[in-house]
Amino acid sequence: MSKRDPALSVLVADPSSHMASLVAVMLRSIGIRSVGATLDLPHAAAELARRPYGLILIDEQLGGKEGFDMIRALRHLADHPNRETPIFMMAGAPDARMIATARDAGVTEFLKKPFSAEHIQLRLDGLKRAPRAFVEGQSYTGPDRRRRTVSGATRRRASDPPAA
Repeated sequence: MSKRDPALSVLVADPSSHMASLVAVMLRSIGIRSVGATLDLPHAAAELARRPYGLILIDEQLGGKEGFDMIRALRHLADHPNRETPIFMMAGAPDARMIATARDAGVTEFLKKPFSAEHIQLRLDGLKRAPRAFVEGQSYTGPDRRRRTVSGATRRRASDPPAA
C-alpha cells in the first residue's frame, strides 16, 4: 500500500454524508482513486458482500452493536470477499471498552476523529511495514490482535515462533 496506490479500492461507511465525502477527499489526496461510500449498515453489508475492497473505513456509529456484529460475521465467513480486508474504525470519542469491542470484532486499526489524510496514510504504511497475520480461532477470527512480541511468552498459536 504505497503512498500513491490508485488501484486500491476503498469503501467508506459513515452515517454522515458530509463526513463520508470528507474522508473520500482525504483518500483521493493520498492517491487513492477508487472510493465508494455508503451511509447505512444494510447498504454497507450489501456492498461488502458484492465485491472485494482493499480497505474499509467504517464509523462506529454506523449500526452500533449491529455494526460490530457485521464485522464479526464477515471475518467468520470463509467465502466472504472482504474477510481479510483491513478495516479501520473511525470514532469521535472512543473509550477503552469500545476499542476492545471493535478489536474483538475484527477491526484492524482505529482513527480518532478528527483525523487527517496523513493519519490514514500512517496507518496504511504501518500495515505495509508490519502486516498482521490473519488468525482463526474458536472465539475470534480476524487480524492478529497482538501488537508486540513479549520475550519469554509461551507459544499460543502454531504460527508463533519457537521459544529460544
